[in-house]
Amino acid sequence: MIRYSLACVGEHEFEAWFSDSAAYDAQRKRRLVECPTCGSTKVHKQIMAPSIRSSEKAVPPEVVAAKVAGEIRQHIATTHDYVGDKFADEARAMYYGETEHRPVWGEVTPDVARELVDEGVPAMPLPKPFAPEPPRRKGRAN
Repeated sequence: MIRYSLACVGEHEFEAWFSDSAAYDAQRKRRLVECPTCGSTKVHKQIMAPSIRSSEKAVPPEVVAAKVAGEIRQHIATTHDYVGDKFADEARAMYYGETEHRPVWGEVTPDVARELVDEGVPAMPLPKPFAPEPPRRKGRAN
């Protein structure tokens, strides 16, 4: 069976099923394919995207989300400077033109995060799944 999207000369759109493309052609030629809206037998096939079934099983959304989160963590870890608890100071300094802009990440309290937003400093919270592990401080045993 094959389903065609069809339209009549009046541009009424409808669908019809046929056993194969030859059956559609034969029925159309004999004027048996009729628009259900106006009754016209002057119909044509519309452009359709083929429906392709994949033999692969669908990947669960949580697996896709975990993969994306891991890629974001890796990107941040390799392209941003970790500034720790100096994040607010660094973000403000860049915002006010005191230092050159560069990608940074770090930590602030919720109150300080709200202050940054109120000041208009372009910063955003980094949800846990996307945040890399902070680098360990050198020179400390514990």
